[in-house]
Amino acid sequence: MDRHLSTLRSLPWSLLVAVAVASAGCHGSAERSAEPIAEKNAAARGGLKAWRAVQSMTMTGSLEAGKPRDPVKLAMSYLRPRKDARAEARKALVHPREADADKPVQLPFVMELKRPRKTRLEIRFKGQTAVQVYDGHQGWKLRPFLGRREVEPFTAEELRVASAQTDLDGPLNDYARKGNKVELEGTEPVEGHDAFRLKVTSEDGQVRHVWVDTQTYLDVKVDGSRRLDGKPRPVWTTFRDYRPVNGLMIPHVLETTVEGVPGSEKILVERVALNPQLDDAQFSKPD
Repeated sequence: MDRHLSTLRSLPWSLLVAVAVASAGCHGSAERSAEPIAEKNAAARGGLKAWRAVQSMTMTGSLEAGKPRDPVKLAMSYLRPRKDARAEARKALVHPREADADKPVQLPFVMELKRPRKTRLEIRFKGQTAVQVYDGHQGWKLRPFLGRREVEPFTAEELRVASAQTDLDGPLNDYARKGNKVELEGTEPVEGHDAFRLKVTSEDGQVRHVWVDTQTYLDVKVDGSRRLDGKPRPVWTTFRDYRPVNGLMIPHVLETTVEGVPGSEKILVERVALNPQLDDAQFSKPD
């Protein structure tokens, strides 16, 4: 789902195998060796035909910040307010009592996805709802609990991040049809299990990596980047707790770490609906 659903915790791993691509011949070999992995990944997730039939999706659940996180920082990390909004945010948000200091911060959310690459995210906190919308070309945000009560357009950086997001079925499904190129770079452990490290290059040249478990062939991790304090930082999201939804395997726990940022953020999915009726107006500029 972006950091923001790409915030939406650095996980430790050591490199086991590195594939050096130094010639056109090796490059072609890497691509050929990645193809059967992508095919098995699609089959493990429910099948390419079944995923092609999914035109929309709704996910509901909660964002868990973890015990050490400040709710102001959490809200700012998800909704990217300007620096001058920090004081307003601290006035608008109520800090947890000391008795609640050891309890993870939970923010209920609803995310709606529709092809091609339309997203709507609603986050509820203290009786107010923030909205973040992307129609595939433009984006808008409304952040009342940060003291921002007017609809604002995405910044250039937010548009860049939103445009880099994959479709609702991920970067590997139908990768050739989407114009992506996939190469096998090697194998390395992710949370104690070996995983194939795949390099995915989009049609416009953007590169990201996907790790696929060597036994289950399900995605277990994906990387990305997020700009903090004016600098891009690597971001990793780990996928866990896959459950069947109408025959498709969908992760219900997504944990995100940002390099140099303590703690982590979890997305806990409680319910997934496939092919709900979503009006295009849901993805236009909020009122």
